[in-house]
Parts: sequence; structure tokens; C-alpha cells
Amino acid sequence: MKAKNVVIETERLLLRPWQETDAESLYEYAKDPLVGPIAGWPPHTSVENSREIIDSVLSAEGTFAVTRKGEDKAIGSVGLMIGDASNLDIKDTEAEIGYWIGVPYWGQGYIPEAVMALLEYGFETLRMEKIWCGYFDGNDKSKRVQEKCGFQYHHTNTDVTCELINAVRTEHVTCITRQEWSERGKKFVSNRKQPQ
Repeated sequence: MKAKNVVIETERLLLRPWQETDAESLYEYAKDPLVGPIAGWPPHTSVENSREIIDSVLSAEGTFAVTRKGEDKAIGSVGLMIGDASNLDIKDTEAEIGYWIGVPYWGQGYIPEAVMALLEYGFETLRMEKIWCGYFDGNDKSKRVQEKCGFQYHHTNTDVTCELINAVRTEHVTCITRQEWSERGKKFVSNRKQPQ
């Protein structure tokens, strides 16, 4: 199933494909040194740089701009990388989820809401068997998102090279299976207020 034109709606958010017109809002949030480096990528340097990232990275199938309903302004990103598209060595029936959000929106529950919606999409629509995630040492906000969304610790990778920022990090890898999602994860979705 192709995700190119998929739009996912949650109680407060619309997850939609990235567009070139998102370059200014992307730059507004991605230039902040608190956002990219902790996830392994450098702060954006200009609107043009952000436009290039949209074209080369964020336009990938399964990657969504996080927007608040009624505003259509990209404030973050969430995406599923399936099989070989992942940074991890995983099967074609598995995916890795990645995410970030602009600093002004930290602590408001937007990313857990977006991640839960993408888990539902990954398991229910794409029929993935397992979805992986990870966070680098010190990224406690990302760790908390994964815990809230039902991911379980799997293993730790040491000496992970982050070429984009010329750094070596320790990465903690988590995952959730479709069965675990069926048993635990769905309760998060069913507790969500459904759009009218």
C-alpha cells in the first residue's frame, strides 16, 4: 500500500505529506540547535536548505508533516521507514518510526499523539509485524514518547556514527509488535476522542 497521498487525522492533528511550501516553517523550527543534533542531524541553515531537505529526505513515502488542525503549518515530522529504508537492519514486514517537533510545541503531547496514529496506520493498514524506534543517550524526551506509546526496550548500540553531525553516540533501540499493539497499544487509540 502506498502512503504518498495519505493524510492521517487525530484529535488535534493532521499528518500530511510534506510540500515545498513548508520550507519556511520547517526552517523556523529545524534551525533550533535543540532539535536536530539530539536526533543526529544538524540544524538547518536557511529556508533553501530546508527546501532541499524536503525534496531529498522528507518527501519520502511514509513521512508526514505534523500540523495542528485548522493551521496547516508544519511544526514537526513523523515517519515510517519500511524494511531497507530504515536505519536499522530490519525485515520488509517491519518498520522504523522517527519523529521530531519544534521547541514551542514540546510538552504538549503532540508527538505521542502523532506516533500513536502512525502505529495504528502501520499495524492496521500496512500490516507491519513489528515497528522499531530508537533514541540517543540523553534524549529523555524521545525516550518518554516511546514509553508512552508502548515501545519496549530491545537493545543498545554503542559507537553509532552520526555522519551528519560528525559525532559518535550510544543508541537505545525499542520496538512494539503487532500482537503487543493489539493487546496494549490500541487502548491509546480507543481512548482518543474520535473526530466528528
